Amino acid sequence: MAEFSDSSLKPKSGYDFVTPICMLLLFAMGTVFIYSAQSYNIDEIPLSRQFWIRQAIFVCIGAAVYVAIARTDYSFFLEHAHIIYLLCLALLVPLTLKECFGIPIPFVESRFNSTRWINLKVFSIQPSEIAKIGTCIMCAAMLSRSKMGSFKGSSKMLVKIAVVFFIPILLIFSQPDLGSTLVFPPMVFSMLYVSKLSKRFFAATFAAFALCVSVVAFDIYSYSVFLAENNMGATEAARQNAYGSNTLFPLKDYQRNRILAFVAPDIVDPRGRDVSWNQRQSLISVGTGGMWGKGIAEGTQAKLGYLPSSVAYNDFIFSVIAEESGFAGGAAAIALLGTVVVFGCLRAAAAARDSFGQYLCVGIAAILMTHIFINVGMTIGIMPITGVPLPMLSYGGSFVLTCCILLGLVQSVYGHRQNFDV
Repeated sequence: MAEFSDSSLKPKSGYDFVTPICMLLLFAMGTVFIYSAQSYNIDEIPLSRQFWIRQAIFVCIGAAVYVAIARTDYSFFLEHAHIIYLLCLALLVPLTLKECFGIPIPFVESRFNSTRWINLKVFSIQPSEIAKIGTCIMCAAMLSRSKMGSFKGSSKMLVKIAVVFFIPILLIFSQPDLGSTLVFPPMVFSMLYVSKLSKRFFAATFAAFALCVSVVAFDIYSYSVFLAENNMGATEAARQNAYGSNTLFPLKDYQRNRILAFVAPDIVDPRGRDVSWNQRQSLISVGTGGMWGKGIAEGTQAKLGYLPSSVAYNDFIFSVIAEESGFAGGAAAIALLGTVVVFGCLRAAAAARDSFGQYLCVGIAAILMTHIFINVGMTIGIMPITGVPLPMLSYGGSFVLTCCILLGLVQSVYGHRQNFDV
């Protein structure tokens, strides 16, 4: 296992109070701008349907969960890793059964042509978010109980990790939910990186990744040719899944549209009024915010509907922040997120006195960093739109609880490290 040697990251004792303060600031900022994104007609919306109120409730519940997890010795999660992982898979299976096989399951809910939610009447949960927690715990537990070395000598353990890794990915991808699946590879490979695994593994993985990118690129090119030959619009193709229903490649046409809108928007949406609309309006939001922004609830993009109300409060919350609080507000949000990742997760990894705690904190840091990079990247046009929320800022009960559980685990590693001998 690789060692963190930077003494500036290694704490002396006690709990980490900086991370929860940053979390509270981020949750408060997110709640304010969720209110702002919906403020254009807030008087017409019943209190029970105002997202900022729901978010505040989720944050309160999440805070209680965070404290409970932080006070629990993280060795509990090591001992019960298999049970936690299997429970997470059990939540994913009903979604796949309904989406892929058409089996009617009363509590499984479909929205926007995807089956990603379990409806518990009072609220809905998104099992793909919970699966990130279970997979991270399981992989960290497996790595902590094995000795990683040469590529050949570690092959059996790598096969086991691959199975644990790919089962939730396949179940989530079948919903379909491409965005959530993108979070898993960085999480697992970051944990493998801090182990003593041979560099040959990462070279082989990079070659496989390049091959996958080439296959996807060829599929996207074939899709663009299909649209041109059939004189078909991207929206019409997505509505019918016209190309996807005639190919074995596991992508839906709306997912192809998002990728094509990123790499070649002039082909799929030359006027910017179709599949690339959200991203173009997001760029306008970010660009018009200036240094200090237009003021809370004074942004025009979300208020006038250019940035659709269905995405402004969740996937594109950073666009609202950038427009209304400017570069200063956006930079502050990123600085707080960076503090949580570096000062919170990586500092706890450096403090961990056992391999499970270290792997767990590194994996959680990778999950959060992937969310931050993809979400902010898509709002400023350097990543395709994938529907990945921004930690502690985007609206969503499942994601709020996921963030609180993940960071509660980090706090548990930090706070209970004294239980292990050096």
